Amino acid sequence: MLEFTWPYAFLLLPLPLIIYRLMSRAPRQDASLFVPFFEKLTRLQSDSDSLASGRLLNLICCTLIWLLVVVAASRPQWLGDPIELPSTGRDLMLSVDISGSMEAQDMVVGNRQASRIDVVKTVVSDFVERREGDRLGLILFAAHAYVQAPLTFDRQTVGTLLEEAEIGIIEESATAIGDAIGLAVKHLRNRPENSRVLILLTDGVNNAGSVSPIQAGELAQTESIKIYTIGIGADQQVQRTFFGSRSVNPSAELDEATLTQIAESTGGRYFRARDVNDLVDIYEELDRLETIEQDEQTYRPTKILFYWPLGTALLISFILAAASIPWASLLGQQPKPVEDNDSNQLGLGSGS
Repeated sequence: MLEFTWPYAFLLLPLPLIIYRLMSRAPRQDASLFVPFFEKLTRLQSDSDSLASGRLLNLICCTLIWLLVVVAASRPQWLGDPIELPSTGRDLMLSVDISGSMEAQDMVVGNRQASRIDVVKTVVSDFVERREGDRLGLILFAAHAYVQAPLTFDRQTVGTLLEEAEIGIIEESATAIGDAIGLAVKHLRNRPENSRVLILLTDGVNNAGSVSPIQAGELAQTESIKIYTIGIGADQQVQRTFFGSRSVNPSAELDEATLTQIAESTGGRYFRARDVNDLVDIYEELDRLETIEQDEQTYRPTKILFYWPLGTALLISFILAAASIPWASLLGQQPKPVEDNDSNQLGLGSGS
């Protein structure tokens, strides 16, 4: 739908006519010299019909230019069809452990062994894609915690940054769970209440950082931030050695007690992911627990159009200006001399 932002600009349309009517014409000055060959000079001019048509064409062009300028001044714009917008659902920070232990290949995907970090990337990326309407952020931590992506609606970028995360980009010899929670609290504390959520995934125990997980959890509770914790890793894995096979627990260092205490103290829950299916079910459960509220918000895309009439007016102005330039004189072309019939007749008469 076409709309004019400043429709009152159309009140300027009769302005040139008003000025023409109200302002007096310039006084006429009589010629101070008598030109005896004036009739010959008039032969160099166009006839009256072509001169009148030229004036009419100039008047039409000038009128069209003024109309286009007024239309441009009214700021025309095209409004598209209404588009529904999802509401701002949650301010959701994802905190993912990328310490060296996440390279353990105790997950099975399609009858093949896969590392914990590869499974996390696949499952969490799908979760990120589903959270339309949420403002998402990403924290990566190992011996230190870093914000990889601040809170944003750009889910595609968050998913890409998670996919590009590699073991070793942060010192991988330790796990700073407390620092990861504290960093998330710092970025969520200024967001609206009842929408602050942290999902923390780890496979170990806190053994680095300046803040303990319990202290960080208490701070999150004070700031009304809900924390969901996920412990990832299989309970049993068969290792083959020179002396035969033996069963080991690859998740022996997982501090489930602390993760459970942090989650429950903030109103969240602790989940245990022993395989891929568990992890998928956990994130589907999180979708149900933290639903995205959909408000009836719409917007109409707007396309500004004022430069079209303004550009057309400028183009016509350039054409008029170019047409009024005496190109023949500028190019050095001399007008064809006019034959003097009186002189010719006089010369013929005297010769006879």
